[in-house]
Amino acid sequence: MFLHRISLDPRCREARRDLSDPYQLHATLCRAFSRPDQKCPEGEVLWRLEPETGSDGCPRVLVQSRTIPDWDGVGVKGWLAKADPPIDLKSRLKLNALTAGQRFRFRLRANPCVTRNGKRQGLLQLVEQEQWMKRKGTLHGFVLPQLTSFDLSEAEEERVDVRVSQEQMLSGSQNHGNSIRIFSVLYDGVMTVTDASAFVKVLQTGIGHGKALGLGLLSVASIV
Repeated sequence: MFLHRISLDPRCREARRDLSDPYQLHATLCRAFSRPDQKCPEGEVLWRLEPETGSDGCPRVLVQSRTIPDWDGVGVKGWLAKADPPIDLKSRLKLNALTAGQRFRFRLRANPCVTRNGKRQGLLQLVEQEQWMKRKGTLHGFVLPQLTSFDLSEAEEERVDVRVSQEQMLSGSQNHGNSIRIFSVLYDGVMTVTDASAFVKVLQTGIGHGKALGLGLLSVASIV
């Protein structure tokens, strides 16, 4: 499991297209992990377009993969402005020795949603978005800190301490013309591992829907 930090050159027409259409960006990234005559293996790539740009003003993309990419496979001159050396996450995060109780800073862009009457609906209220993340922790082996409340009479469910920002509706166009729209938010915070096996699995597979549109990548950094 490898992590790659890359920057795209906005002077490149194809890079500007990909930055405006996450589905096309996913398709371009996949070309670095598969031959032109092959489909990208399912689950090979998780990625996220970061809200911050680099010091050179270039948009930054975080990519996680099972294998090392061949960025020349993208096939577009000038698309890639910079690619940092890949990080071996298994070694960096010491995943073989991971135990319950370890704490990590994390970032996740995801689609908080529920299914009602057979249709997936985005959760627009802050408390709903927080509780969605709390439920994902229960499923995937981590817990978020509780948000301190000074209202002892408050009967609402306890809230979790997580920063929710960057609410936006992502839109993408598939090659056969169908359009995709999905609601997304950016989560930042601290989590504590409760189940090491489940936590490693979710690092590998991501969280929630919309992975082809740059959602689901759980990126973490150890807190020493």
